[in-house]
Amino acid sequence: MPARSKAQQKAAGAALAAKRGEQPKSSLRGASKQMYESMDEKELDELAKTSLKGLPGHKA
Repeated sequence: MPARSKAQQKAAGAALAAKRGEQPKSSLRGASKQMYESMDEKELDELAKTSLKGLPGHKA
C-alpha cells in the first residue's frame, strides 16, 4: 500500500530506520512511534519507498 501523503511517507521512513536499528527507538514521536509498534518491516518498507511526486503534504 503506497503512502497517501508526504508526512505519512516520512513517518514510515523514520519508523523503518528504527526497526532496522539505524536510529534509536527513543527518537520516534507521534505517527512514526505508532507505526513502529503496529507495523512490520515489510509494511513500513512499502510505505517508505513511495515516490513523493504528486503527494500532498498532509492528508486531512
